Amino acid sequence: MDEIVDTPSAILASAALLLRQRTFEDVSYLELAEAAGVSERTIYRRFPTRSHLLEGLARWIEAEHFPIPGFGTAAEFRDAVRARFRAYDAEPAFAFVAARGGALSPTADDPAAPITDAIVAMIDATAPNLNRRDARRAAASIRYFASPMFWARMRTGFDMSADETFEVFDLAVRRVLPAATEANRAAS
Repeated sequence: MDEIVDTPSAILASAALLLRQRTFEDVSYLELAEAAGVSERTIYRRFPTRSHLLEGLARWIEAEHFPIPGFGTAAEFRDAVRARFRAYDAEPAFAFVAARGGALSPTADDPAAPITDAIVAMIDATAPNLNRRDARRAAASIRYFASPMFWARMRTGFDMSADETFEVFDLAVRRVLPAATEANRAAS
């Protein structure tokens, strides 16, 4: 029986392998097609522009190389983010691609990243009566501070290590979560 191949994943895995040798800008669709064992047309059909490819690759890298463990509490979330920042430090080339891809305007109708859903659930559990607008604002703030974009900004702009970046993240989260909780108490 033939094995079913997930073509987009095979393309993204091949792109990640090529990234170990060169920058994203230096990887051509033809070279990627040869590495993935598909036609160049297949690459264009799945990823019509380099923005589509970068966005898909960023999501794939985050899922494959920087998965975040499940969390339900703020403490578990902090531990997960600290581990993730350390993983970014260990594989900065992949982390920078994830950051660049995350900075793009979305090109696909993909659902929210699992970390976003988990942050929303954590806020809902922490502040169940918080109005939807404030809950979304808190989730967006926290999601940014836990992102590869934030890590990349701290690394390149301030030459911070993973642990130093985590300290900034932790300060931000400690300000956002209590504000959400206080707004929740006022709404009850």
